[in-house]
Amino acid sequence: MKEGSLDAPVRHAVAWREEDFYNPQKLDEELRRVFDVCHGCRRCFNLCDSFPKLFDLIDDSDSGELDTVESADFKPVVDACTLCDMCYMTKCPYVPPHEFNIDFPHLMLRYRAIQFKNGEIPFVNKELTKTDRNGKAFGKIASIVNWGSNVENSLSRKVLEKTCDVHRDASLPKFHKKTFLEIDKNETPRLNSEAPGYGRKAAIYATCFVNYNNPSIGIAAVEVLNRNGVKTEVIYPSCCGMPQLEQGNITEVAKSAEKVAKELRHWVDEGNDIIALTPSCALMLKFEWPLLLPENEDVKALSAATYDIDEYIVEIAKNEGLADGLRALDGSVTLHHACHSRAQNFGQKSAEMLKYIPDVDLTVIERCSGHGGSWGMMKDNFETALKVGKPAARQAKKAPSAYVASGCPLAAEHILQGMEALDGSKPNVEKATHPIELLAKAYGI
Repeated sequence: MKEGSLDAPVRHAVAWREEDFYNPQKLDEELRRVFDVCHGCRRCFNLCDSFPKLFDLIDDSDSGELDTVESADFKPVVDACTLCDMCYMTKCPYVPPHEFNIDFPHLMLRYRAIQFKNGEIPFVNKELTKTDRNGKAFGKIASIVNWGSNVENSLSRKVLEKTCDVHRDASLPKFHKKTFLEIDKNETPRLNSEAPGYGRKAAIYATCFVNYNNPSIGIAAVEVLNRNGVKTEVIYPSCCGMPQLEQGNITEVAKSAEKVAKELRHWVDEGNDIIALTPSCALMLKFEWPLLLPENEDVKALSAATYDIDEYIVEIAKNEGLADGLRALDGSVTLHHACHSRAQNFGQKSAEMLKYIPDVDLTVIERCSGHGGSWGMMKDNFETALKVGKPAARQAKKAPSAYVASGCPLAAEHILQGMEALDGSKPNVEKATHPIELLAKAYGI
């Protein structure tokens, strides 16, 4: 038996349609097998809060071993996992093809899938995952919703905390009356036929977050791509299902995958590259969907054609070259390398992209922000999320920059909150931003 593995990680398809997947006894056996390996290794103690909780649970047991830990006590370990994949991608020496076959995030997913099947996921948590419904509804009354969700509105935030378990101090995404899809339809593309990348075609998958909460990211992406000769179409059939995946609703994720992949297949067959605007969504299209629906040809085709937006700009730069016109920014940049960017295993593409900006002063943070999607917003998790993200916030504080950016906009905002929590002073940053917005700014857009 090898002590660890130097082989490239291989991920197995998720057996969510098999009866044994939902068998509580078999789940418990697998949890104990994996937790025992983790207990003997402890390499992941400084990642998320799952591992300290697990190790404390074992160390405080009667025997100091897993055999005297009650299975009912495993739940806090599972609840602390944000499905960031960093243990799998960067720390664990026992991931497949090693014979121990450890895939901690997908084991946590299995636990949550059983919880979901048994009706154990809280009502509010399930409702928060309905991003398309919520985005359409809240967009109609965006000004009221944004006023009520502002952290400075203490009365409404106390009510929100009591009714929805959303922490009163957690920064929440804003909603927009006009979606990114609607904005793009009313804009005339300014295609640069002189750009080296002219001739490329890309279908931009808007993502629920950009479509409803932050259309400025999408606008910047379209402008940069058009400046570089890429003909764009913005499409948005529905959410990728990442929020449902976090809650264990795999059936709904699979439905989303089938629907979106079927609609996007047309664009793939027409010779378009598919661009996802946030790392979590790119991860779903490229990696998670094929593991849930390995036999689906639409999913396979979409996976092979999908790029993260920053990854795609670097692809253009290396193959054809970027269009002229980039100018230095008016300040330095602190860039957080999002966990779901790292999980795509394509390197530091956001950093590579920003380095094409002349004289850019760039600090890169590789630690987790601690946010973990909707997980970090919840009442029971927000303080822990700040704790997990403290190393990232501290590093950002040490390098006071004009801009704090991340491929994950929620992570960037959380880092700003973490920076303020360190000493109580607001960071001198206009707003958290996406790297593509900084590239657009460097183009004078």
